[in-house]
Amino acid sequence: MTSKDKSLIRPGTHHLTLVAALLSMLGPFSVDAYLPSFPAIELEFGISRAMLSQSLGIYLLAFAFSTLFWGPVADRFGRRLVIMVSMFLYTLGSIGCALADNAETFFLLRVVQGLAASGGFIASRAMIRDAHDAESARRAMSQVMLLFALAPAIAPILGSWLHEHFGWRSVFWFLSAYGGMMFLMGFFIREALANDLRQSLHPARVIRVYINALTHKRFPALIFSVSFAFAGLFLYIAGAPTVIYDFLGLGSGNFGWLFIPIVGGLMLGAAISSHLAHRWPARRTISVGFTVMILAAALNLFDVNLASASILVVIGPLALYVVGLALLMPAITVLALDCLPTNRGTAASMQGFLQMITNAGVASFAVPLLHAKWMNFVFGQFVFLLLAVMLWFWLSQGND
Repeated sequence: MTSKDKSLIRPGTHHLTLVAALLSMLGPFSVDAYLPSFPAIELEFGISRAMLSQSLGIYLLAFAFSTLFWGPVADRFGRRLVIMVSMFLYTLGSIGCALADNAETFFLLRVVQGLAASGGFIASRAMIRDAHDAESARRAMSQVMLLFALAPAIAPILGSWLHEHFGWRSVFWFLSAYGGMMFLMGFFIREALANDLRQSLHPARVIRVYINALTHKRFPALIFSVSFAFAGLFLYIAGAPTVIYDFLGLGSGNFGWLFIPIVGGLMLGAAISSHLAHRWPARRTISVGFTVMILAAALNLFDVNLASASILVVIGPLALYVVGLALLMPAITVLALDCLPTNRGTAASMQGFLQMITNAGVASFAVPLLHAKWMNFVFGQFVFLLLAVMLWFWLSQGND
């Protein structure tokens, strides 16, 4: 990288971190903001809860598969262009959701939202790693997560307020405005990818890079480890209507009881991770994070067998689980991106694809399968965490 390229990148790193955080918040807003409106949308479109839950699954599937497109494009044309194009398309999709007059149209436009939202997500992750060395990237990723953590708490509360005052369609008008704001911000950010690092978009080369990623000794294990760990949280996020309405017997204005402790745990874990970035090696941070999550899962199993469902008993262990998750996620993300140092956009794409496929599976299969009982959710989280820990243990034994 030339000195000229560096002069373009380094002065804007704090600004890039903020933009990356705002782009990362788009996903939770797209998933969580309309959850309090589920009963109203079901009534208007004449569909069941199980059917409407598929709008989460198809959004996540669209998000996942489109990451495979956006990553190579970001490696060829730069991060800034991908952010602007994807946010423009996201805004159009959100406007369409707000205007939809039947379930089929609504579902189709949720697909458009998913296809577009992934572009900003992929470009922002690659952008952070472009502009920092490994330790600074861990710190920046932690800062991104610290801001990102606000989204799961704000989204359902804001969605509930918008729904109560203006109806469910106002949630998607808000998402339209957010997407439009991110599109406009694209005019003011610096490109983080140096010209001499841009890669070919030839299909044969792109396929070869993806094959190299999937056959890499470390990359798939790192990604599936963090994906399964996050799935233990996402089970409760995608199943939030079941947790709030069925397990706890609360109303549409009470989603904060679930999401505020989640955001508190994310912010605490991210702050600790940021503090440790220059003090602990990544492996130690990740191992401690998993230890905290194991303690949380054990407490959850204890509570479900010996206590009645209440806000403290159901949500308390989940908040502890999230602290451990936020502690390890930045370190694993940087380790994964560094597996493909000359194709970080493509690495971020594959990371996003595998993680979102996992989340889509949770929303489309795990939540409908497990929604009948609180015990099922607790057991589901334990299984996801067990898979994540086994993969990390395998890596830690030198199988990398």
